[in-house]
Amino acid sequence: MLNRRKKSLRFRGHHTHGYGSKKKHRGSGHQGGVGMAGTGKKADQKKPSIWKDTKYFGRHGFSSRFKALRAINIFYIEAHFDNLLKDGIVKKEADYFVVDLKDLRADKLLGSGKVTRKYKIIAQYASEPAKAKLAEKGGVVDVKEVKSHTEKKEANVASAAKTAEKKAKK
Repeated sequence: MLNRRKKSLRFRGHHTHGYGSKKKHRGSGHQGGVGMAGTGKKADQKKPSIWKDTKYFGRHGFSSRFKALRAINIFYIEAHFDNLLKDGIVKKEADYFVVDLKDLRADKLLGSGKVTRKYKIIAQYASEPAKAKLAEKGGVVDVKEVKSHTEKKEANVASAAKTAEKKAKK
């Protein structure tokens, strides 16, 4: 019997072992060939075979539960005052011009701009400079308290405890 040398010994120290790219000679073809490889996510091969799988195309996963605040500056209200008054978004009550930011589809009042009138602004949030500028002219910012996620959980736990106590007493 003839002693044959092993070919693999000749390629020691050469990371591709004569097959070119590292991708090649993996036992699953050159580009792919394992699992859903080659289904044409970006081209048009084999798509009909995977259309039933709704999670194959597109993005999936977590999304933020925090919504972005829509803010509005004082200068916007001042610049568009006449139009807002005409449209009924700004209302005159006693000494104040009342503006509800919900009508402007905004959540927060920011303090950029000059205040020229006495305003009563109803908002979910307001920055400290905005409050100071309005107070300087005799205006008021009515900030509605918005419960945070943890406060809501605590309130639910407290109400559940109260109902449990009532049931225990009966």
